[in-house]
Order: sequence, then C-alpha cells, then structure tokens
Amino acid sequence: MRGSVTLHIDAPPEAVWALVSDVTNTGRFSPETFEAEWIDGATGPAVGARFRGHVRRTGMTWLAYWTKCTVIACEPGREFTFAVGSADKPINTWSYQFEPANGGTDVTESFELRDNAGTRMYWKLRGTQRGKVNDEGMRQTLERVKAVAESATTPG
Repeated sequence: MRGSVTLHIDAPPEAVWALVSDVTNTGRFSPETFEAEWIDGATGPAVGARFRGHVRRTGMTWLAYWTKCTVIACEPGREFTFAVGSADKPINTWSYQFEPANGGTDVTESFELRDNAGTRMYWKLRGTQRGKVNDEGMRQTLERVKAVAESATTPG
C-alpha cells in the first residue's frame, strides 16, 4: 500500500525543494490536486503547518473534494512530508526526498496508505489500478517540477 517514483532534475536540491514545499504550487504540478492553500495561520512550509488541497481523482472528473494535511517533516533541500487527515493517524502520507546527484537532484516522491481494514480492502479491490494511477501521477508531477526547475536554472 505504498509506491514511489524517482526522477533526476538538473537543479540544486534547495531550488527543487522550494518548488515542491510551497503547496500553493501544487496545482501547477499535480494531475489530481488542482489547488492547495495554507490554513490555520500557516504561511509556508514548517513542521506542524497545515494546508488543504482540492483534489479531483484521475478518471473521476465528477469527484472533487478537499483534504486537510499537516506537514510532518520539513528539511530544506532534503525532505518534505505531509500527512493527509489527522497527523497522528493519517489516511495517507506523501513524501518528497531530495538527494544531490550528478550536479543536480534525484527527487523521490512516495506515498504510503495507512494500514487498516478499510485501506486493505480498498487496495485489494482497486490497488493494482490505483497503484498504476499513483505511479503515473507521481511521474507527471515530477516531470512538471523538472520543467519549471530546469527552466529557472538555465542561463540566458
């Protein structure tokens, strides 16, 4: 009930992290979360900061909903992780890891569904299909981040 995708981006880890950790950029990058905003007085990424994302599931254009999230790990240039739902018992956890590599950054986006009876049943019924959608969505997200990050660091 987890998955990950890694992509190399020719930009410094801090620059890529800044794009990803500013959740107001989410709509530019994610194929499913088309907008996000800081809430409860948060103005930027920090452990404990809360935000909400407006999601439209791939293949289900009629289904749109808001999710509340809490940042649970936030280290500039290294990691940005948030819990969907309550921070102590999240439904899902999304994470971005940033590793310096070959003059740029290897970025890994990953998710992990909470292990409970409901998610086990969901994953048994739709896991293969949903896993493929998540993998493709993570790849699209990282490709979009790559395009912006690399264009910002290209001289000229």
